[in-house]
Amino acid sequence: QGCDGSILINSTKNNTAEKDSPPNFTLRGYGVIDRVKTALEKECPGVVSCADTLAIVARDVTVAQTKGMSWEVETGRRDGTVSTMSEAFGLIPPSANISTLIAGFRARGLSVKDLVVLQGSHTIGISHCSSFTNRIYNFTGRGDVDPTLDSEYIPKLRGKCRSPADQTTVVEMDPGSFKTFDDGYFKLVAKRRALFQSDAAMLDDVETKAYVEKSLTAGSTFLKDFGESMVRMGRIGVLTGQAGEIRKVCYQIN
Repeated sequence: QGCDGSILINSTKNNTAEKDSPPNFTLRGYGVIDRVKTALEKECPGVVSCADTLAIVARDVTVAQTKGMSWEVETGRRDGTVSTMSEAFGLIPPSANISTLIAGFRARGLSVKDLVVLQGSHTIGISHCSSFTNRIYNFTGRGDVDPTLDSEYIPKLRGKCRSPADQTTVVEMDPGSFKTFDDGYFKLVAKRRALFQSDAAMLDDVETKAYVEKSLTAGSTFLKDFGESMVRMGRIGVLTGQAGEIRKVCYQIN
């Protein structure tokens, strides 16, 4: 429903929450948020929402752990009281084409520039093979490969994901610097070596392609732009004023 911390809520016997929806199965780090929230509650109980905690931790980890640039996080969010599995199916999948991506971001109030900038976050982290094996084994159902993927890179990916049914193996999204927040993602896109179809799609639009190419030059503004786009994304569906609540713990409604 937006930036209201709903992803943090645990399922109950009467409700399956967002975090237990298939698109979110591989999310990690909930314990980090819980520990930060516990410390906050000791110092200033009932003041800082879980939604704000999540936004601030995302920024701080980007800066401290991955050497990214900082940005000012807008605060004042309140926590939502709704978290349902079905709503997570509205997330844009890694198989999305450029039209789906642009439409999905615009529906959330974000621009084409925000799209390509936020895709740049794929410079850090890992992916399960299941998110892209169709591109290297069975792209159209005929045992073929995605023609937009560098043919010389496919054997390397197959060496990591040894079968189309591999659900557990993980692959670095930005090999060699997947723990460093830099412009490596755009280099991979330009080389047609990014993992997802939604990554390859950045070359299918004039504006996103131009941004990819600019990010390969000394004139790259990616790190600054990323903070600005994160702020805009952090405004999606926020609850303020008397809406929602400030949870005492992040994994359950008060």
